[in-house]
Amino acid sequence: MSLERYREKRDFTESPEPQGRDGHRSPTGRQPRAFCVQKHLASHLHYDLRLEHEGVLLSWAVPKGPSVDPSVKRLAMHVEDHPVEYGGFEGLIPSGYGAGIVMLWDEGTWTPEVDDVDAALRKGDLKFTLNGYKLKGSWALVRTRGGAWNRGRPDDGRSWLLIKHRDEWSGALDIATFAPMSVRSGGDFADILAQSEPAIWQSSRPARSGEAGALFRRIVARALELREQTSADTAPPLDREATRPVAGDTEATTAAGSASEHASVEGTTPEGATPGRRAPGRTATAGRAAGGTAKTRDPKDPPSKRRPSNERPAKAGAAKGGATKKPAATRKAPATKTPPARKKAARKAR
Repeated sequence: MSLERYREKRDFTESPEPQGRDGHRSPTGRQPRAFCVQKHLASHLHYDLRLEHEGVLLSWAVPKGPSVDPSVKRLAMHVEDHPVEYGGFEGLIPSGYGAGIVMLWDEGTWTPEVDDVDAALRKGDLKFTLNGYKLKGSWALVRTRGGAWNRGRPDDGRSWLLIKHRDEWSGALDIATFAPMSVRSGGDFADILAQSEPAIWQSSRPARSGEAGALFRRIVARALELREQTSADTAPPLDREATRPVAGDTEATTAAGSASEHASVEGTTPEGATPGRRAPGRTATAGRAAGGTAKTRDPKDPPSKRRPSNERPAKAGAAKGGATKKPAATRKAPATKTPPARKKAARKAR
């Protein structure tokens, strides 16, 4: 694994991207190691999946982003390895290769489901488990040869498919749309652009003219457009500390509720991820995602909140505005009937 191609493509006097150091040692076998997904608004919006292996981040560009729906297979183009330090990068690339805005969309750990990762990569079938803020459960990267995925391009072995396996973390949910915000800052592309470090603007001010300037203006316009698309239906950010799960505690979900369960993953902290960051914007628990449930009376409520045992609800007729039965004290007494023998004696007396 080498970072030579990565460094050849970048001018680090202009780009804030990390150069990376050689000799980084990564876990081996089926041990967890770092992963991240970066949302990159450049000439085209895409997502970059990065898996730590042998001192670098193996990288795939996923144009439409990951999908948690097992029936959806997402094209993933294998690109050059990135340094491990790149996994924490979020910010503005003002010019040059990859110019645009990079968002840290998800992060956490990945665990191979095979003993030999290199052999799986050579075979073109890598199975693994993700434990991130948004992406969890079992996944696969499968190399594809020819067909519609290459769209007439020569088969160079770079085309893969990213597939979610069916499990408790899968469901018919567009996770990229449902959870669009950064796991680092909780903001969107426009926020990242506004919060860029001053040093970037002083030493590497983005070009304002020519082709590079036009590209940058399109990127800014696109960032604002994406904000408008998500502002109407994005919930306020939640504090991760308030929704942090107990280590090792896994909530099982049914297939019908799996999409709702995914709504809560942004509020959890994956093992190995950096704690204390603000939670992403589009976050909801399973109950809130389904619209909430009716509040029921707690049997521990104080007596003032409970109905006395001798209190009876009004009848349906009274509730609808109909007449109610008068109390006994106000009712008119019924007429007394005269016995038949007394009536006959009265008629004879006349």
